[in-house]
Amino acid sequence: MKKLLAMGVIGLLAATANAALADEDAELVIEGQAFVTKLDAPADSPLSEILSGWRFRNDETQELQTDDFENPAMIFAEYGEELWETADGETGKSCADCHGDAAESMKGLRASMPKWHEGKKTLFALEDHINLSREEHQKAKPWKWESQEMLAMTSYIGLQSRGMPVKVKTDGPAAEWWKRGEELYYTRVGQLDMSCAHCHENNYGNMIRADHLSQGQTNGFPVYRLKWQGMGSIHRRFKGCMDNIRATPYKRGSDEFTALELYLASRGEGLSVETPALRN
Repeated sequence: MKKLLAMGVIGLLAATANAALADEDAELVIEGQAFVTKLDAPADSPLSEILSGWRFRNDETQELQTDDFENPAMIFAEYGEELWETADGETGKSCADCHGDAAESMKGLRASMPKWHEGKKTLFALEDHINLSREEHQKAKPWKWESQEMLAMTSYIGLQSRGMPVKVKTDGPAAEWWKRGEELYYTRVGQLDMSCAHCHENNYGNMIRADHLSQGQTNGFPVYRLKWQGMGSIHRRFKGCMDNIRATPYKRGSDEFTALELYLASRGEGLSVETPALRN
């Protein structure tokens, strides 16, 4: 039964193999700044070219992201700026009290995430860094992974790296995490017996459920999805994919999802950070 279901899904994708991208020649420019959304793939990549998820969206959605006033994700970034300046916890300190101007202190952080945390001897996503700072420096309660506060703060911090190229460290202690992420990417799971690669490597650009499949690049997260009518983290998207193939998803913030996040970030190196991006 698993094989029959999987064959049915793959057959649906194959039936639309000639579907074109929303606009193959589109270029993303925001506030006069040009973004890299298309790259030649390196020799060791399984992809022939590297494409941002923005290139797979329809014209209307693409256009919304080119205007910060129209992009609904910017509301979350603005809330994050407010939280940055707000004192919290037993210490009564704000993020700004320790880190100053986020435009300087947080510049480039999102582009390098996730990364190894030497103090905790583990791989940290951006959300982990935020909660560690809240607990240890502000003596405040950690935020839930998908809370409005966390999404706002990751949007705001991510905005400080917007336009910078994604570049993650995959050697040293991070190497085993990268390898684990790669294994997860190609492992068949769920009732449909599918892996990430079935959609995002073998069938990107094809249509499914009236939308284009992308390469699953993560350079825009957290993103505002029109389907969600709100913001969501990378790990929320991972969970949604696993739900779609009827697999038991890992928890947000789990080692599995963080390892997968590192692997996917490495597949999109060189793409511009678009945080906070807009998707269908």
